[in-house]
Amino acid sequence: MAFVVVEDGESLESALRRFKRKVQQEAIIKEIKKHSVYLKPGEKRRLKEAQARKRMRRRLRRERDFEY
Repeated sequence: MAFVVVEDGESLESALRRFKRKVQQEAIIKEIKKHSVYLKPGEKRRLKEAQARKRMRRRLRRERDFEY
């Protein structure tokens, strides 16, 4: 759980910015979105395979760019 201690003399806006940054770094929002919708096991598998193909295409494209 992300939390931020507000220092003496620190504005609420800067503390809120630190909190938002910490939440983003800990991927809390991503985790909440992941668990908010039920995916059937087959859908989850297809999504995982699609992401793996996307990562592979991106990796191959980067390697190809470095060769030239």
